[in-house]
Amino acid sequence: MNILSIGINHKTAPVEIRERFVFQQERMSEALKTLHQTKSIQECVILSTCNRMEIYAVVDQLNTGRHYIKSFLSNWFGMNKADFTDYLYIREDDDAVDHLFHVICGLDSMVLGETQILGQVRDAFLFAQEQGTTSNIFNSLFKQAVTLAKKAQTETNIGENAVSVSYAAVELAKKVFGSFKKKSVLIIGAGKMSELTARHLHANGVGSVTVANRTYERASRLAEQFDGNACTMDQLEEALRHTDILISSTGSEDYVLTRSDMDTIMKVRGDRPLFMIDIAVPRDLDPAINDLDNVYLYDIDDLEGIVDANLQERAREAEKIEVMIGEELVAFKNWLQTLGVVPLITSLREKAMNIQAEAVKNIENKLPDLTEKEKRIIRKYTRSMINQLMHDPIVSVKELASEADRDDKLELFTRIFGLEELVEEKKKEEEKKQEASSTSRVKEDNTRRSNQLSPYEVPVR
Repeated sequence: MNILSIGINHKTAPVEIRERFVFQQERMSEALKTLHQTKSIQECVILSTCNRMEIYAVVDQLNTGRHYIKSFLSNWFGMNKADFTDYLYIREDDDAVDHLFHVICGLDSMVLGETQILGQVRDAFLFAQEQGTTSNIFNSLFKQAVTLAKKAQTETNIGENAVSVSYAAVELAKKVFGSFKKKSVLIIGAGKMSELTARHLHANGVGSVTVANRTYERASRLAEQFDGNACTMDQLEEALRHTDILISSTGSEDYVLTRSDMDTIMKVRGDRPLFMIDIAVPRDLDPAINDLDNVYLYDIDDLEGIVDANLQERAREAEKIEVMIGEELVAFKNWLQTLGVVPLITSLREKAMNIQAEAVKNIENKLPDLTEKEKRIIRKYTRSMINQLMHDPIVSVKELASEADRDDKLELFTRIFGLEELVEEKKKEEEKKQEASSTSRVKEDNTRRSNQLSPYEVPVR
């Protein structure tokens, strides 16, 4: 049994390649079941986001697992392997687990420490679990990964520092005003940066949003998304009389507002302060505006300085998460290794309890006058003796599972306790379960396919 992670992301492939490897949500169930029914695949989860596509799989062998996952991708997306293999990254066993932990904690994201990926990984796992494509190993691994990511978010400050210009603008305004609840915001421009800024402001509970643009229709469409108001550039002076925060991002080659413009506006506003953020290149706002009383002007360079400082802070917080990941990787590896000795432990316990049951039966046969209460006492204390005697051997066999020469030592343990036949029996039972599960999946798939008419079949009436 091995764990594989095979994927493609923003680091390994350009967008024109990544966009060809997107699993549509409406077909995700079909994709998961098709992959799960593929040779060598025992468990699987598919993660598909705007910046990455990853397949996590438990496979019987690494070589066959790699081969059949690539074949699945080739068939599903209708591409030759040679056309995409160079863009793939492949992680195996410990590296695959380590990669999952980095992904879910946001350490492998385009924006370091972003938190959206936690929900995306969690949802991908839960969906796979619903479809029956995960089992013991992935049910444990992904739950551990989700817990780790939540811990990383709550015990570090990695998500608290703005690392985008639009978000940094909002965070800067928040530091000045504290709360946006009763604050009015004027956004000049209706482009992508303006939209992102408006979204951040709206999410932070701003009182009112007004969008000004040369084209009123564009301003109106953006304002409607946030229950705001729209105005033209000719109405800018009037809008500024009632604004607390101004954020400007247009494509204008000249200043949208000059010092002379603002001097006139500020005389009407009186002592009421105005916070201004210019995120346009070239700049929309005349730098001399900052010399006016009660005006606080910041430009793109100020914001990028904040972003750079915050990225450095996130990098320091990421180092703390790296330590957490290392600890979780060891914990999962130890748990995984103990799975190999489960048949051995089960066999030891079964043999011991059979001996106990036989001994109690002999006692009851030789002492037929025992009351039911006395029989219960004998059964209770003989079981207790057996459990105490088994405790140390079970602890020891779990420890042996993590040692380098584990196979030789486990074989010796098996012979010492005379468990060869029982262990072999448990292994065969497990193989039968897996075979039955595989057969059931194939039958379900055949039934599903037989119930689907081809485009050339005509139903008989």
